[in-house]
Amino acid sequence: MDFDLVIRNGVIVTASEVLPPGLDIGCRDGKIVCIGAGLPSSASTQVIDAEGAYITPGGVDSHVHLAQANAPTGDGWETGTRSAIAGGTTTIIAFASQQKSDASLFPVLEEYNKTSRDQSYCDYSYHFILTNPTKEILRDELPVMAHEHGITSVKLYMTYEIMKLNDREVLDILFACKALGMTTMIHAESHDMISLIIEGLERNKHTEPYYHAIARPRIAEDEASYRAISLAEFADAPMLIVHMSSEVALAHVRDAQTRLLPIHAETCPQYLFLLSERLKADPHDHFAGAKHVCSPPLRHDPKDLEGLWRNVANGTVTTFSSDHAATKYFAEGGKRLGLVDGIPRFSKIPNGLPGVETRVPLLFSQTPACVPPEKARLSLPRFVQLTATNPAKLYGLGGRKGSIAPGYDADFIIWHPSDKGICTIQQKNLHHDIDYTPYEGMEIGNWPRYTILRGQVVWDQAKGIIGTMKCGQWLKRGRGEVLVGKTGNLPRGMLEDERKYWL
Repeated sequence: MDFDLVIRNGVIVTASEVLPPGLDIGCRDGKIVCIGAGLPSSASTQVIDAEGAYITPGGVDSHVHLAQANAPTGDGWETGTRSAIAGGTTTIIAFASQQKSDASLFPVLEEYNKTSRDQSYCDYSYHFILTNPTKEILRDELPVMAHEHGITSVKLYMTYEIMKLNDREVLDILFACKALGMTTMIHAESHDMISLIIEGLERNKHTEPYYHAIARPRIAEDEASYRAISLAEFADAPMLIVHMSSEVALAHVRDAQTRLLPIHAETCPQYLFLLSERLKADPHDHFAGAKHVCSPPLRHDPKDLEGLWRNVANGTVTTFSSDHAATKYFAEGGKRLGLVDGIPRFSKIPNGLPGVETRVPLLFSQTPACVPPEKARLSLPRFVQLTATNPAKLYGLGGRKGSIAPGYDADFIIWHPSDKGICTIQQKNLHHDIDYTPYEGMEIGNWPRYTILRGQVVWDQAKGIIGTMKCGQWLKRGRGEVLVGKTGNLPRGMLEDERKYWL
């Protein structure tokens, strides 16, 4: 057999197992052809010696905000995807965002295509953010987006005045997406609770960045998550609740999953590693906490972190994404929009943190690859599920992305062997276009030595970025898979044939 690339002497990790050491991976034309021992190579074959290190699938980050109109100082496609491959992510799914005034999705798609075309270092696709779900869009446009363009997921908001939908609009979307096999994502926080608190905080002049965490308490996420699950159960539709930060909200998900409802959960690094104390002033800058403003906010107690980690390990959490929604701190139009005439106003601070580059290394550092088994927070196969396999399946890329098996794209992370990859996260070493990282000074157990996209090395830590902006390809996605539970459930208390009277 003639291979373009052979990777030797590695320890391959899949979503189900850690394979025996020393197996080779043979790739041709950007695809994995076979896995075996002693695969042949020719003069034209690139051979990479993994030196006994772990090999995991290229990361799939299914929640990334790039080139967003509401974040003029944030990352664009060039800098965001450059950062992605440096951190081991080979596929991202970003957001084409509909405004309330947009009566059609087609101009939104065309405009967003212009920003990404020939600008991506990694493979990519989009979700649609729906803020004006008209009957015409749901009836006529979503089918075209799913079948012809391969955009098979939408995101909805239950909060933010300019984006939020009411329950009836959420239901209409759930029914439409279920019929098309599309995945519905939802940002679940109680808008009315949050609005009431913000009014009171501002009335009492509590407007420093730290009060952002006070303004969005866990109960606002808990209530909205339960309501979102109830809407999905009523519609008998799959749903993923994004960036979950509350153990109580995740308990609602867990309960739904035990009743075989197709409810999925996502969490992000900030909710596993950071606490609300980061939003407080530091001795040198009273506004520095603005760097850590995101929604839902960072939680207060280390017990909150532990609760999230339990749900990561026990299978409740389906995907682990970055929610990279960054804005600069010092640039005009960035985080310092929250300084109004020199007075801090947390409600004016742009939401979001950088994290597309650090997502995969942070989680890998909590596996037995980097810490003693008794201290590991999750297994290596679980790491692969969360960072690659599950998001690929959930968003219609199963069979192509997210796994190391014949027929899949040859997307890999080759880590450093044993303890040779230990490093400290520092802003100066990152590749995004943001002027800080919330993980500054954090020591991690490994960093991708090589990132390989469809058989091509695009990141070599010894050399830096090797790929180009034209390496990334648009991914036309299929129907998303239901990874937990199933459809066809009857809501509690509803008669067997009750739906036939109104559907």
